Amino acid sequence: MQIYVVKEGDNVDYIASSMGIPVDALIYDNQIEYPYRLAVGQALFIGEYSGKFTGDGYYQRRENGERKNRIPLYVSGYAYPYISDKVLEETLPELTAIYIFSYGFTTEGELVPPSRNEDWMIAAAHQQGVRPVLTLTPLGSDGRFNNNLVAALVRDQAMQRKLLWELGSVMQQKGYGGLDIDFEYIQAEDRGAFAGFVEFATQVMNLFDYPVSVALAPKTSRDQPGLLYEGVDYRLLGAVANRVMLMTYEWGYTYGPPMAVAPLNMVRRVVEYAISEIPKEKISLGIPNYGYDWPLPYVRGTTKATTIGTLEAIQLAIDHGVEIRFDEIAQSPYFRYWQYGIQHEVWFEDVRSLQAKFELVKEYDLSGVGYWQLMRYFRANWLLLEEMFVRERGYR
Repeated sequence: MQIYVVKEGDNVDYIASSMGIPVDALIYDNQIEYPYRLAVGQALFIGEYSGKFTGDGYYQRRENGERKNRIPLYVSGYAYPYISDKVLEETLPELTAIYIFSYGFTTEGELVPPSRNEDWMIAAAHQQGVRPVLTLTPLGSDGRFNNNLVAALVRDQAMQRKLLWELGSVMQQKGYGGLDIDFEYIQAEDRGAFAGFVEFATQVMNLFDYPVSVALAPKTSRDQPGLLYEGVDYRLLGAVANRVMLMTYEWGYTYGPPMAVAPLNMVRRVVEYAISEIPKEKISLGIPNYGYDWPLPYVRGTTKATTIGTLEAIQLAIDHGVEIRFDEIAQSPYFRYWQYGIQHEVWFEDVRSLQAKFELVKEYDLSGVGYWQLMRYFRANWLLLEEMFVRERGYR
């Protein structure tokens, strides 16, 4: 497995020939669309190739349908019920579990289902041998995380019992295979109570063979200040949940200044702190499957970035004839372009930034990766994951 960075004057025929692979394989693996234009600085996945390209998306070298049974990782990701059926179909074979986003709840402890029915996703997951997981969030009517709703729940045992009873009933009825608790902006005074709720939920759900995971804000120290961090106790939550997912993304975010979504130097600090508090075998590293496009100049409180996928970002660079650069500290690609008199700055993920994160998983011997979110399909990510954890150096 190699990564090729496009240079001035390159084309798909030259790259494929110089790397010793069929041009069809290069185009397919990297989702390069006709007329096969490339951006200078674009990173391409070059897989180990042997055998005849079949034309239906697989090579003879790949054991179709066996991948998730061979890769020594817990591979999960979040998805909304409005994911396209094509993206879901392509993604499910790569997963151990799919976290369906999301169920909410009221101050009376009543469960609030997703705005769109998710039964079809659960059925598709079961068909592929993937565990469908119900994601529970304290989202208010405005679509934002509500810490008052969290406080009401974690301070009221009767409300917890009612909610868990409803959760168990829905999970059994619909065919869910686990519960994920994704609470954010927990108040500092609810730190212990929140861990107590997760412990109670785990005890109840485990009785019915439902594992419980919890999503953790990306802390770098125990007493890190800030509303996002103060209510999250890594040691307590790591002890009571079956699995945790580190939300190692959103340094660059919609209303923040332009920067990498998941700069590797910061992700590393989170991992180093996490393994000091939580058993490695419980930890999944969060992986962003998206980037942002900021209009410039950035004005705090006014500027709003647009969410984009990797393929969209690359297409922007191609359309505007700009070079994709790579930040060595953040280990992340970025570029700037002009449109309608406004300059934009784009940060996104590519195979180089993903490779750096996967190497971190190996370095610290973490047991999984978890994607936010799976609404876009970036094929090279999954090919890279397989090459690095199954074929390259025989991990574990």
